[in-house]
Amino acid sequence: EPDDRFKLAVSKTRDEAYLMLRLRSSITAEVRLLKAGDPTGEFRVLYPRRQNIRYSVEHHGSDFYIRTNDGAHNFRLVKVNEANPVRERWHEVIPASDSTYIEGVDTFAHHLVITQREQGLRRLQVRDLAKGTSHFIEFPEVAYTVIPSGNFEFSTNLLRFTYTSLTTPMSVFDYNLDTRARELKKQYEVRGGYNPADYQTERIFATAGDGTRIPISLVYRKGLKKDGSNPTVLYGYGAYGSTSEPMFSTERLSLLDRGFIWAIGHIRGGSEMGERWHDEGKMMRKKNTFRDFVACAETLIAMRYTSRQKLAIMGGSAGGLLVGATLNMRPDLFRAAVTRVPFVDVINTMSDASLPLTAIEWEEWGNPIQDQPAYEYMKSYSPYDKVHAADYPMILVTAGLNDPRVSYWEPAKWVARLRATKTDKNLLLLKTNMGAGHFGASGRYERYKEVAFDYAFLVMALESAKSSQ
Repeated sequence: EPDDRFKLAVSKTRDEAYLMLRLRSSITAEVRLLKAGDPTGEFRVLYPRRQNIRYSVEHHGSDFYIRTNDGAHNFRLVKVNEANPVRERWHEVIPASDSTYIEGVDTFAHHLVITQREQGLRRLQVRDLAKGTSHFIEFPEVAYTVIPSGNFEFSTNLLRFTYTSLTTPMSVFDYNLDTRARELKKQYEVRGGYNPADYQTERIFATAGDGTRIPISLVYRKGLKKDGSNPTVLYGYGAYGSTSEPMFSTERLSLLDRGFIWAIGHIRGGSEMGERWHDEGKMMRKKNTFRDFVACAETLIAMRYTSRQKLAIMGGSAGGLLVGATLNMRPDLFRAAVTRVPFVDVINTMSDASLPLTAIEWEEWGNPIQDQPAYEYMKSYSPYDKVHAADYPMILVTAGLNDPRVSYWEPAKWVARLRATKTDKNLLLLKTNMGAGHFGASGRYERYKEVAFDYAFLVMALESAKSSQ
């Protein structure tokens, strides 16, 4: 594959009828197929790549099921006979929808399971191919994460999925596609007497400046009073179409049991609300991501979950860019910030094609080398370039010496500019792990030490602060 934007993967259809070469960039895809019974044959292109058109393929009987954004911004599902799979013979299975985002399709001998998103939450639709009926699998909580996983068998009526929420530990279920009965196979143990009934999950909405409603998932210990006095961590990411799922964390209990609120802002740049959600938070609309995050913070304060003196923001990698850009926009809004391996020197990194991810990510951020408007727009929000004389909150910045994604000098030079420019005397720490990469130190216990350091910083910053509006 000569195009540096494209990744290449090899897989097979679940019924093992075809081998697949899957080539994709951030916005374009191509699939090449070879019948598994003809190993000396040649792969053939199913549909040649077209810029901005993505598709994926599964096989069933004599048909291909194709998930595509061709004519459907939020994707649609079509079926076509394998003998003559031209577009003109596509049969609509699930049409395009502005409110429903199709994430994926699992084919089984007698069923289809379609993974969809509606209103920011993932839903699983089961279709009985013989009866022509369908139903959705029901889940009990207002905010949750469900992931079909480990489904390697084709001839089965069991769907395995993983379910979790901000209060429910990771749980593996087998679901009978015919009877709709589910069986819990394993729930990960939480030691120390954890009781999910002691905690509360909420889902609220902020309103951005352009009127867009932004979901926020919250978790805290029951008995909380909404009087503006609660230490709160607002977490965000908002890039690459990656969703910030409301998932359980044993580490987070340490903060919740100290009276903290943990909030996740499902801001634009992810795909929580569909493909539009991603498109409105990338390239020349990237600033929507930061404005959404500010709106989430303002909503938490206005609804008296917390106050400016009790609010911290957190993000890592592209989420670190989010935090850095937000701090430049509204340094007055927060008491503290934690940025893990933050991508903050946007112009220089996206101009260096020798770095492993730069060319791949031009379709997410823009290409400042060849596109002057993209350069100017990046420079207008790049955290390093937008540092200015102002009172910033307390900030903890972490880096990894061996990080191939965000080179250690990005956070280092950002901290240096902050120290030289900001007008306050608040604590600003740079912690560089001399043996770590992008995802932190190796080893289970070393990771816990890093989390403990971050949490100690948050406890120090927020528990000592006086609550005020």
